[in-house]
Amino acid sequence: MTEPQDPENSTRRLPAVEAAPAGGVLEMDQSASGSSYEPAPAQDRTDGRAGRFWSGRRIPAALTALVVLGGSGILLYDIAAVRADRPAMQWRRSVADDLASRHLDDVWVLAGSALAAALGLWLLLLALTPGLRALLPMSRRHPGVRAGLDRTAAALVLRDRAVEVSGVQSVRVRMTRKKATVRALSHFRELDDVRTDLDTVLSNAISELGLARPPGLSVHVRRPAKKG
Repeated sequence: MTEPQDPENSTRRLPAVEAAPAGGVLEMDQSASGSSYEPAPAQDRTDGRAGRFWSGRRIPAALTALVVLGGSGILLYDIAAVRADRPAMQWRRSVADDLASRHLDDVWVLAGSALAAALGLWLLLLALTPGLRALLPMSRRHPGVRAGLDRTAAALVLRDRAVEVSGVQSVRVRMTRKKATVRALSHFRELDDVRTDLDTVLSNAISELGLARPPGLSVHVRRPAKKG
């Protein structure tokens, strides 16, 4: 008769685990049980649309809400006071009398109308545009995961790649959502050769950034200005 083993003190030999290759999925070698698994290759998913990031715009929304709330509260209080057979506020009577005496082509009427229209267009623009123009959306390879790259960081990457090209003395990079403009100074080598190398290196660098909408590339190479 065998004694029952204590599960806390019992040991079990686990199958050996091998390191997974880069980009693969870690699998266990279960040769002791007569079965084996091959490393599963990683799969790139392109589920989801990589749209731009929307700004919360908390400050404009808070200011608009405060102005609307304050104006509505004052106006409702004055209307309630008039309904209670009390005189209206002096400012409302003055505004009403002043507007009644002015024509539509008056300078102040036109200026006020233009200001109100400009504020309305600004609010519509904030409501209909995503904002966060400095954040470039990256390709979505997994559903539910979104990533973005700051334009300044992308410009630094391109600048670092450009200065590694032989013959380049200094580089300035201007990155927008649609275009990357690179201006380089070359102190030796032919300008056409430097420009060709920069086109190749920077095109590869832009593709390695993993952006959803890779920007266009514009490269300008010239000699440094002569001193004296």
